[in-house]
Amino acid sequence: MEELVWGRRIRAFRKLKGFTQEDLAKMLGVSVSVLGEIERGTRKPEEDLLNRVTETLNVTYDELTSIK
Repeated sequence: MEELVWGRRIRAFRKLKGFTQEDLAKMLGVSVSVLGEIERGTRKPEEDLLNRVTETLNVTYDELTSIK
């Protein structure tokens, strides 16, 4: 369940910042397919990747992972 929430929130923040999946994947050092799996909720992001996402998208960990 958490994977789906993280993925949706990563996608939402990515789009708000104007990045494509390719842009963000390149900045994070992962493949587009890995980022796509995370955004779809079929892959759990590792802790260090979540930290890189928060830094790259300039959001807090709580903003990214909070369930509302």
